[in-house]
Amino acid sequence: SITMATKINRPVHDIISIGDATLDHFVQINTASLLCNINERDCWLCLKYSEKVPIDGLISTIGGNACNNAVGSARLGLKAAFFSIIGDDDVGQKILKFVKQEKVSLKYLMVKKNTASNLSIALRYKTERTILVYHEPRRYTLPTLSSSKWIYLTSLGKEFGTVHDQLIKQLDSTGASLAFNPGTHQLLASVKKLAPILKRSNVLIVNKEEAQMLLGDHQKDTYAQLMENLRVLGPEIVVVTDGEHGAYAFDGKKRYHIKPAPAKVLERTGAGDAFSTGFLAALSREKTIADALAWGAANSASVIEHVGPQAGLLSTPKLLARIRKGKCRATEI
Repeated sequence: SITMATKINRPVHDIISIGDATLDHFVQINTASLLCNINERDCWLCLKYSEKVPIDGLISTIGGNACNNAVGSARLGLKAAFFSIIGDDDVGQKILKFVKQEKVSLKYLMVKKNTASNLSIALRYKTERTILVYHEPRRYTLPTLSSSKWIYLTSLGKEFGTVHDQLIKQLDSTGASLAFNPGTHQLLASVKKLAPILKRSNVLIVNKEEAQMLLGDHQKDTYAQLMENLRVLGPEIVVVTDGEHGAYAFDGKKRYHIKPAPAKVLERTGAGDAFSTGFLAALSREKTIADALAWGAANSASVIEHVGPQAGLLSTPKLLARIRKGKCRATEI
């Protein structure tokens, strides 16, 4: 069960998403090749060096893990807010305008003068993408957060530790349960540095590779072993996703598995964020872990049928319809 630090009858927000926002440019390329190891999982995208490479399409969308979660939560009918720092450039203005249109609260969104916003370039080849990411250097100061059912902490820049420390100090006053989906810089840090936030996390959501990064030398662990070892770090519920193998969850007593929802894969960016969004939206509505896995799987399946992380994010009626149509059910294992 999810325990909340402080009981608040009517929280201001259902969820506050904390992390960076970006402008994502999706570049479709067909004149490339793949070089893979014998296991066919470790691959390199190869382009001709020092030559012009033609592209077959360009799409620009707003993205970033926390932004994806905030927008997806709002579409599912939650009162969503979003903490991030953006620049006062054209990219920042686009992010600001888009998030406002999606009915996400701008209460905690900060615009820093004379700085650039984050951006990424996703090289799309077949159904996968290789992402080049630029993070503008940031010094974060977390504002005073209002009450919320959930706080979703995800990818931040190198100075993420400041936000972690400030958030821990505020968790009790917000009454929120904490969900943690670490980004690249957080994953590259030591488990010792992440220990305080992991101990306060109600839910930890990672993919299989991220789980192995957090744990170190656990390449041969089963899903059950990965979840048990992650739970030792503090989270009440551990969720491990693994693409075509589906997703797994463990609450210390029961383990669950769900297969991927049926989907015609176009592009996979944002699949993990969509899963996390659906999962937490279900928990915020007092659904079971099994139900939450189905919500996550359905939302993720919709996103990978579109280009970019947000075009396929569903409303609650469409998500429930997709669950029924795809017969999305988690099983206890």
